[in-house]
Amino acid sequence: MPDEVIDVWMQQPNEIFMAQPWLEPLLRWTGMSLLAPPLSATLDAMDEAGVRMGLLSAWHSPSGVLISNDEVAAIVATHPDRFAGIAAVDLADPVRAVRDIRRCARDLGFVGVRVVPWLWNLPPNDRRYYPIFVTCVEEDVPFCTQIGHTGPLRPSEPGRPIPYLDEVLLDFPELVVVGGHVGYPWMAEVLSLASKYPNFHIDTSAYVVHRLPAELIEFMRGRGRTRVLFGSNYPMLGAGTCLKRLGELQLGPEARELYLGGNARRVFRLPI
Repeated sequence: MPDEVIDVWMQQPNEIFMAQPWLEPLLRWTGMSLLAPPLSATLDAMDEAGVRMGLLSAWHSPSGVLISNDEVAAIVATHPDRFAGIAAVDLADPVRAVRDIRRCARDLGFVGVRVVPWLWNLPPNDRRYYPIFVTCVEEDVPFCTQIGHTGPLRPSEPGRPIPYLDEVLLDFPELVVVGGHVGYPWMAEVLSLASKYPNFHIDTSAYVVHRLPAELIEFMRGRGRTRVLFGSNYPMLGAGTCLKRLGELQLGPEARELYLGGNARRVFRLPI
């Protein structure tokens, strides 16, 4: 039986997103076009890679909205069997951020909230995040973020797991957190948090699987098999490319199924 994949980190970019200057290094490394791919191309890429469902992220930066929550909601509405929404909010306006999360969770059916720390140059223990964390707990949706170094030419320090996420997970034991982009070069810190906090998870977006750190692969094979989720970071990196050498991970049947879809279904409460 073929694998059923859930991709927990995707974007359906628009012209505003593709024009961001911080995206230039990624475009250069990947050879990706400056033109945003049409939705039909995204669906074709998902079909080719065996991706059953993708979690589409909105984006909000200090300069304004890049991909709006309503843009994401419109795509999800046209293909509810293929996509679910991840909300983005304005850290500089916490009252509106709380209202946006409630609207997205209650009215639009979004399954998570994402804030990328390097985009704001604010680590997640900054006070501006705390109303967001409370609302995520109240609405029972995970908080998704980025951990580790940044591909864009921005400071990496906000993505360092300790002390920043460590303090958040201590202050909010009910908050479910998904740290995307693996967390390299701070893998010892990442895995220590995953061992310490039952609500902290890791996604492997922005990495092809054969380049995952050895200590993370070992974690996925054993005690961490319920804590690691697959993500691609499409369109910068597609699921087909990421999973091309999946067999080299030597995951057992249970660990493989959990990594590719089972953990995402549980963490995001997906009805598939």
